[in-house]
Amino acid sequence: MDVYWLEQTEADVPAGNQWLSAREMLCFAGMRFAKRRTDWRLGRWTAKRALAAHLNLPTDLSALANIEIRAAPSGAPEVHLLNQTTLVTISLSHSAGTAICAVALSGTDLGCDLELVESRSHAFLADYFTATEQALVERACAEERPLLITLLWSAKESALKALHEGLRLDTRCLDVSLVDTAPAREQRRHDSWPVSLLDPTSNGWSPLRVCYASTRLFRGWWRHSGHMVRTIVSESRCTACGG
Repeated sequence: MDVYWLEQTEADVPAGNQWLSAREMLCFAGMRFAKRRTDWRLGRWTAKRALAAHLNLPTDLSALANIEIRAAPSGAPEVHLLNQTTLVTISLSHSAGTAICAVALSGTDLGCDLELVESRSHAFLADYFTATEQALVERACAEERPLLITLLWSAKESALKALHEGLRLDTRCLDVSLVDTAPAREQRRHDSWPVSLLDPTSNGWSPLRVCYASTRLFRGWWRHSGHMVRTIVSESRCTACGG
């Protein structure tokens, strides 16, 4: 399965709103707070640009207005083209003036997340991470711990989006593991020994897995650059989520 992604910043978003649909303009007009409006426009712009590239659609501003992002009852974004649903699935995330959109064929449970790397408290770990994840963090060196914690949290956020649940679920029902691709290590997982997170695969993306309730497995990738972590996951059914 192919997953496409695009990242944009606030500087990429046009000043005008002619690329928004009439319904989106109404939604935008009803937003009271400037930050909410800025984040929303950035997310919509990123999604429309990603979809236009994936579907080979025109990218002029008036044509982008024909692409509409609506919220499903679950809150997940749905894509409509000329008021018709499309056979694609998207996921959106934004943080610190940057947004990411992941795109895949319809029917795929897909989630993406973008997080600024920052320190978190021990209480945060206890409240949101599994015992296995907490042990992994404890084994990490002090330099890498903020990155590792942010990465694990971002992977959980991506999986929660793929589940269409968000933070309605207890995040400790999700267990994240980082997969090593080096042949000499025979596909061992990063949670089995101390490793460096600062040496990703050659293309900048490294693999991960998120297991939900021991019955649903999300495979994905993560990338760290510019003080931010990106994660993208999609579901693969499994009967057991062990190594």
